[in-house]
Amino acid sequence: MIALQRHLCSLAFGVAALAWLAGCTPAPEKTTAPANNVSTPEVSLGEEAKPAEGKPEMKPETTATDKEAFDMSAVPLIPRRKFFGNPEKARARLSPDGTKLAYLAPVDGVLNVWVGSTQSLGKDAKPITKDTHRGIRSFSWSYTNNHVLYTQDKDGDENFHVYAVNLSTDEIKDLTPLENIRAEIDNVSDLFPNEILVGLNDRNPQLHDIYRLNVETGEKELLQENPGFAGFLTDDNYKVRFAMTYTPDAGQLYLTPTETDGKQDWKEFLKIDAADAMTTGIAGFDKSGDVAYLFDSRERNTAALKSLDLKTGEEKLIAENDKADISGVLTHPTEKTIQAVAFNYERQEWDILDKSLEADLAFLKEQQDGEIQVTSRTLKDDLWTVAYIRDDGPIDFYLYHRGEEKKAEFLFSSQPELAELPLVKMHPVVIDARDGLKLVSYLSLPKGSNPDGGLKPSQPLPLVLDVHGGPWARDNWGFNPMHQLLANRGYAVLSVNYRGSTGFGKDFLNAANKEWAGKMHDDLLDAVDWAIAEGIADPDKVAIMGGSYGGYATLVGLTFTPEKFCCGVDIVGPSSLVTLLNNVPPYWMPFMPVMKDKVGDHETEEGIKFLNERSPLNFVDKITKPLLIGQGANDPRVKQAEADQIVKAMEEKKIPVTYVLFPEEGHGFAKPENRFAFNAVTEAFLAENLGGRFEPIGDAFVGAKLEIPAGAADIPGVEAALQE
Repeated sequence: MIALQRHLCSLAFGVAALAWLAGCTPAPEKTTAPANNVSTPEVSLGEEAKPAEGKPEMKPETTATDKEAFDMSAVPLIPRRKFFGNPEKARARLSPDGTKLAYLAPVDGVLNVWVGSTQSLGKDAKPITKDTHRGIRSFSWSYTNNHVLYTQDKDGDENFHVYAVNLSTDEIKDLTPLENIRAEIDNVSDLFPNEILVGLNDRNPQLHDIYRLNVETGEKELLQENPGFAGFLTDDNYKVRFAMTYTPDAGQLYLTPTETDGKQDWKEFLKIDAADAMTTGIAGFDKSGDVAYLFDSRERNTAALKSLDLKTGEEKLIAENDKADISGVLTHPTEKTIQAVAFNYERQEWDILDKSLEADLAFLKEQQDGEIQVTSRTLKDDLWTVAYIRDDGPIDFYLYHRGEEKKAEFLFSSQPELAELPLVKMHPVVIDARDGLKLVSYLSLPKGSNPDGGLKPSQPLPLVLDVHGGPWARDNWGFNPMHQLLANRGYAVLSVNYRGSTGFGKDFLNAANKEWAGKMHDDLLDAVDWAIAEGIADPDKVAIMGGSYGGYATLVGLTFTPEKFCCGVDIVGPSSLVTLLNNVPPYWMPFMPVMKDKVGDHETEEGIKFLNERSPLNFVDKITKPLLIGQGANDPRVKQAEADQIVKAMEEKKIPVTYVLFPEEGHGFAKPENRFAFNAVTEAFLAENLGGRFEPIGDAFVGAKLEIPAGAADIPGVEAALQE
């Protein structure tokens, strides 16, 4: 469901920065996702590719050890294109007046925004954007009802520009036509339909000033120059209410604007210590602007939702959960009252606060299976778009008519062909870490390997430990294309919310402080040991893979505990914490006190020594198992040098490594053709080392732009594919 309404969807700058190593291509809605899949909470952006003509059935390649594996001969091999391409349609969004429906869909294989009439359920939709390269990942409506907004960077460099499409003229206008800047949509208010607030770092690369920007003309007016803060909170009147920054000791400080001698000054309003800084903060305001909403973990563990009267200072508890932080909030589109709150421990659960919504949600639950997510609401609140999320099928979107005559009309399915495939369930499981922490994890098993449908297969299986990025992010229940692909290839797949993952309270989050390659890695090992003890995993066939922090965890696994894993796949992962922290994008500098507190201090002799002790680059001689590395050349977070330097160190020591470089990608692989290519290499690599089956690489490189500077000959089919 909608998390507050844009300006109430995160803890200002703080939460946006939490997933700074999460592997994804950022979108205007600031979602995060796995590096190799580039998915969203609503839909995996995967394409339903059809088998080549004349080849109705695909025979899987197997390895020499395949006879020892679980017999999957009766389960069809699913083409990877069905998991990692574009969706047929995705992200249904109503215009504020409810007359139009927008969604994402491919045009000549590239995702673009389509708009049609709500009355026709979007059947008359036409593409309104003209991207021909990497695709548009998300979009939003302006309150003119005649403009669609989206952001786009260049080849993954994350220097986003804000664009507006005028539906009357078909004009696509770059609203931020500046060089070497990163633009961010800060606020969109129905009180000013023609204007939005945009952050621009053109004056100082480290700081974003706030501008009022006209979506029709592109004219902008400075609202707030940034004297050195991490970010600002504005209300629906486009008034700057707070500035937020990080203190040298990694706390947060909120300040209110004031005047001193006729000049703007700032007065301290709220100080949050480091222990609560990632789980406490002001998130937005009610309709009057006199009451602020905040997530608050002070004097408790999990983040509760509270209201704060800005005139009297009175705080009121709105909702809380003793196991999980607030993970989502549903608010009225104009009244800004809190109507429902979500908590996500193993699965997402909603607590309805506004009784007027009970009948709506009860009706929606009867229409379809799956977790319900409200993706948009009209200003009149008479129409909603609703997504139903499942773990073993596509996401279905509906148009919901409220009122006495309730009606839910089917709009589209994100990937209809998924409904006909032999997909598997995702099982939530809570694993005990060695020090007693509870690790919420998700297990997927090959079709038919668990006859009773439970957690235990009939025999131990090769296991892939799939580690999420962030590290301040989390794995969730739902459709996971990588889980489905690997399970279809004959592997058990385990994703672990290791300490430092978000959503489980501040104690769990802070237990990861300076524990990169330490207790965070112990959690992964404990999860593997659990899978072995339960008869799920073959101890001799355990692979580790992941994107971003997950890539770092992979490198740690092969250098710090090489006896535990038989191979690893590192996707855009840092190899040295020192070089990582010395090369962050300039606009991350305000967040660096938190990085020093959570990871280590890269500016002191003692800190550098500590970080070197936790950097896989310094232990490459320990690598004895096969390693595959994938990297985007334009990655601004984990720069190409991170991959280059560990590949060079391994080659100098004559340690085999396969390195796949994508010149037109950043922190994750956005183009479907590039995803096809890397995942083709990945499954061939895993089959070679785990003994599972795989779809031959074949023509998977066609249309992709990649280089393989090292190790092409070490993976079956790679050299041949490079000649295609």
